[in-house]
Amino acid sequence: MSVQSSAAHRRVWRATVATGAVSGVLSLLTTAVDAAHAQTDTLRVAAAVELAHSANPTLQAARLRVDVARERVPQAGALPDPVLTLGLMNRPLDGFGTDERMTMNTVQLMQRLPWPGKLGFSEDRAEHLVVARELDANEVELQLTARVKTVYYQLAYMDRALGVMRETRDLLRNFHEVSAARYAVGDGLQQDVLQAQVAVAQITEDIIVMEQERTASAARLNALLGRDATVPVAALELEGPVGGPPPVDTLMALAAVERPALQATRARIDAAEAGYRAARRQLYPDFMVSLGYGQRPQYTDMVTIMLGITVPLWAGGRQLPLRREMLAMQTEQEALERNLYNETFARITELRAHAERARNLSELYATSVLPQAQAAVESALSAYRVGSVDYMTLVNNQLTVNRYEIETVRLVADYRRAVAELEALIGSDLEVSDED
Repeated sequence: MSVQSSAAHRRVWRATVATGAVSGVLSLLTTAVDAAHAQTDTLRVAAAVELAHSANPTLQAARLRVDVARERVPQAGALPDPVLTLGLMNRPLDGFGTDERMTMNTVQLMQRLPWPGKLGFSEDRAEHLVVARELDANEVELQLTARVKTVYYQLAYMDRALGVMRETRDLLRNFHEVSAARYAVGDGLQQDVLQAQVAVAQITEDIIVMEQERTASAARLNALLGRDATVPVAALELEGPVGGPPPVDTLMALAAVERPALQATRARIDAAEAGYRAARRQLYPDFMVSLGYGQRPQYTDMVTIMLGITVPLWAGGRQLPLRREMLAMQTEQEALERNLYNETFARITELRAHAERARNLSELYATSVLPQAQAAVESALSAYRVGSVDYMTLVNNQLTVNRYEIETVRLVADYRRAVAELEALIGSDLEVSDED
């Protein structure tokens, strides 16, 4: 074979290898996101929420606190226990006999009757506190739902991002092989080989970091679901935005009516008011009714009826401070309600802006940025075929596409997390609208 034919053969071989490698690399890159999305979803978000509601220890504790408060209601409205006494009265010391007229065996029953309204208002206060506890449990459930969804969507984002990153690493490894092959036959630069090695090492590092973060997030999700931290969590679902959340005024109106935490503060205000009304009646005396029976073995038996009242002699140290305590508690709950309302309004405004930002950017990337980046890849590929650009320009353009693919997925996850927190604040599911 002649020298000229051998050189021509090498040039054809190099062109064939380079073009085939680039085509394979681009195929890997363009299918990265599709491969990530094709993973089997094993745990739906609704199923995760339902599991958390049934197994999360924090929510179970909140529900048990309701049972504790409910058992205090009958205690608050119950009369004090009566007092039963048995006695031997007026027994003489010289013989302990029963022939004295004043000697008797006695049975006495005493009952304390609080002033009307004391027990009633105390029971009202306990009932309002039960309502507050129930609303607290509902708030815990909503916050738990938001936390589950937040971790869930973070994991779903990581799944898809890892898929893209692994495919990108495969592309860079192929690029390294092609660069090394071209350099071996004298048609490439050593710099391309070194840059490819560095790129593979960098993305491998990123994959390791994200894999560890996913392990930690999976353990956190398992904890919220009441499961062992080592239970495997496979690929999760992630749906894109279908519309924007309602206006802030609408969201705040819903929160003012539906959010359990706000309703709980109102219930505690009512409880403090009932406690204050009960405290005002502490200055009024309680009644003491006593019935007694005296048995005299050698004489006629006797009956005793007594009526007494308590005297609030130490009102300055007991009843009046209690009244001031209940009044301060009522004022405190009113201040907490105003603060919680303001915090809720501010958080709703913040979350809605965050959701709108994530939704708008994800749409911008999908409709404008990504198509332009993909067009840049096609242009670079055409230029590479005629030798106008090098490998790194082509690969960097495709990596830009992948970066925006990952960013789009992250924005979708951010949108879903913001909506989940909004639902917890308004106390109900958020039906997003297709209209802006």
